Amino acid sequence: MPKTRKCAYCGKVFTTNNGMQKYCSEECAEQAKETKKKRQRDFLRAVEPVMVLQQQEYLSFSKAAILLGCTRQYVYKLVEQGKLPASRLSSRMALVRRSDIERMFDANPYNRVLPCTKPKNTTSKKKRPVGDKKQKAQSTSSYSDEVLKQIYKVKQSWLYASAKRHQIPMCRIAGRNYYSKKHIDAVFGTTIDTDAIVDWLSPQEVADRYGINLTAVRSYAHRHKIPSKREYGHTYYSQSHFDELRRTDLLEDDNYYTVEQVQQLYGLTKANICHIVKVKHIEKTKVGRLNLLLRSDVERVMEERESVGMVPSGF
Repeated sequence: MPKTRKCAYCGKVFTTNNGMQKYCSEECAEQAKETKKKRQRDFLRAVEPVMVLQQQEYLSFSKAAILLGCTRQYVYKLVEQGKLPASRLSSRMALVRRSDIERMFDANPYNRVLPCTKPKNTTSKKKRPVGDKKQKAQSTSSYSDEVLKQIYKVKQSWLYASAKRHQIPMCRIAGRNYYSKKHIDAVFGTTIDTDAIVDWLSPQEVADRYGINLTAVRSYAHRHKIPSKREYGHTYYSQSHFDELRRTDLLEDDNYYTVEQVQQLYGLTKANICHIVKVKHIEKTKVGRLNLLLRSDVERVMEERESVGMVPSGF
């Protein structure tokens, strides 16, 4: 009965002529031989750099990563943590000594950790009951997630993402998240009683009412600490605080001139007006993008200029 065997290269079943035959044909034997040589060349190509690096005392971060078998970013991390000493020779060159790498391994021996166990921390304090932790979290000025969801009317996912984006300290006790009240107040402006504010404006209404670019409304409100609230995914800002800050009532006050009005009345350019305001110390009030000048100061300065003949008498 003829004996069959599976080809070691292509996997085809063939009839063997003797017990030493591994391949079904000469082509498979040649291909297997070339594959073996290629594997040996690849192995030598991979090992040769490591063998060369073992003879070098000073290594760059890239070569140190090859020697350690890790990424270059991990070498940077070891240096940053102080586990691996390094020397910077210039702004673009930093070197690591091979002896420091060996010393790092000697200083960190392997300790076996059994599954489902945690290393004991001898310096840790006694475990506090959950009830005491919850009472401590509530007494150390913190907001629970339920309270914040009621204030801002937002989802749990938005609250968690916002706290992570602004790096707000958080702790989890008994299945509930507690956020630092100090950081929440600083980021979201909850130090002011928002219930006492009646009128609220959307970002588009703020942009239309006060002449602010829509993309700059959020940064402007954050910079000037204007109270805001968030309801169902939309942000609203306090109208009274915007009115107090922007002082829109001065635009209708007869005691002030705008720069454009001064240009029309006295025939001056904006550069001239800016110079006069600076030299003559005319009171200036900024309302949005407009500069308002005190009318009495403007008339006084213009009378002085007219008396010395700097302004035609017709103006």
